[in-house]
Amino acid sequence: MTTTPDSPAHEPGHEPGRRRWGLPRRRRRGRRGGRSPLHRRVAAALALGLGLLTMSGLYTAVTADVNQARAQEADAALLARGQELYNSNACISCHGSNLQGVDGRGPSLIGVGDASVYFQVSSGRMPLARQEAQADRKPTLPIFDPDTEEGQANLDALGAYIQANGGGPTRPEAAGEALRGDDPARGGELFRLNCASCHNFTGRGGALSSGKYAPTLDPASETQIYTAMLSGPQNMPKFSDRQLTPEEKEDIIAYIYSVRDGGNDVGGYGLGGIGPVSEGLVAFIVGLMAMVGFAVWLGAKA
Repeated sequence: MTTTPDSPAHEPGHEPGRRRWGLPRRRRRGRRGGRSPLHRRVAAALALGLGLLTMSGLYTAVTADVNQARAQEADAALLARGQELYNSNACISCHGSNLQGVDGRGPSLIGVGDASVYFQVSSGRMPLARQEAQADRKPTLPIFDPDTEEGQANLDALGAYIQANGGGPTRPEAAGEALRGDDPARGGELFRLNCASCHNFTGRGGALSSGKYAPTLDPASETQIYTAMLSGPQNMPKFSDRQLTPEEKEDIIAYIYSVRDGGNDVGGYGLGGIGPVSEGLVAFIVGLMAMVGFAVWLGAKA
């Protein structure tokens, strides 16, 4: 067999049947299989990151259990205090041991929520003095006075107990002036549309049927007005956040505060701010006296 000079068989050390490029190919595979410094750095970074994630996950799991246990202990103490207040302040005698209500004494509290508890108790309407058409506002019990730290804590506990066992709307997180909106003009429009038919256009209240009435809003705090809109006490309808958004409720509160203490007496003496009844009566009496006086003057001239 004839071979060419370039044939691999003429090279010294060449084994028959073995390709010339076999060794370099194995060397190339060897270079690929080794780790470069960059690869080692990336692998170390990934391992470190995985270790940190694992440790943070374990720490979160352990501390979450501790925090949850503490929160449960705090909630249990708050509910226990609320139940104690409920049982020892005549609530249970009218509303029952399971908030189901007592026939002829008091309605069920299931579904009224913390909002109703705050409104009724902080305004002194509850405990009820006697059974009548409407619960009147009266001085708050000292243990539930919202202006004291103890009273506020007791209101929180009683409301938490009712909320946990009956559910319902809750109080807003904000309080005081933080519940006054930025647009009292819009609040005035909403108030006249939804509230003025009972509370009068300046919040002075008015008579309703069957011995009931819409009370004046002058002594009500921002939180009491807000919770009244949420809970709908007595004949008042409920205004959920779908009917009046939190911002709209806050604007209504801002309007109510803007017309207090003569803030709406732009024309002079406000006549009690009760609207066209007093204004019409004064106009009638003054006008009648003026006409009688004019008639007497004409008679004297004749």
